[in-house]
Amino acid sequence: QVQLVESGGGLVQAGGSLRLSCAASGSIFSINTMGWYRQAPGKQRELVAAITSDGSTNYAGSVKGRFTISRDNAKNTVYLQMNSLKPEDTAVYYCNANIVTSTWYDANYYWGKGALVTVSS
Repeated sequence: QVQLVESGGGLVQAGGSLRLSCAASGSIFSINTMGWYRQAPGKQRELVAAITSDGSTNYAGSVKGRFTISRDNAKNTVYLQMNSLKPEDTAVYYCNANIVTSTWYDANYYWGKGALVTVSS
């Protein structure tokens, strides 16, 4: 069984910063791409940032230059450093990871339950 747990969400003023963390645990053999998605009220879930096992990254145009995704493979953890936050960044942020389990050695996508980020103006 694999679980992803997000942490670090909260309330911040516009222009401020937050760092989200997502730790994967369970029967993990390896973790491929990890990423962050977000869903604002009334909007579809969208990809915010993703990082491959080799460290290649990609970002949504709306966050590029402000957000930085990184990972600590030893801790099975992915981070999202969010700077210069804007009210439009307000959303529930979900961690996602493609993980190969040590039990069956098959790759599956897993989701965290989400972390609320609220940016006040």
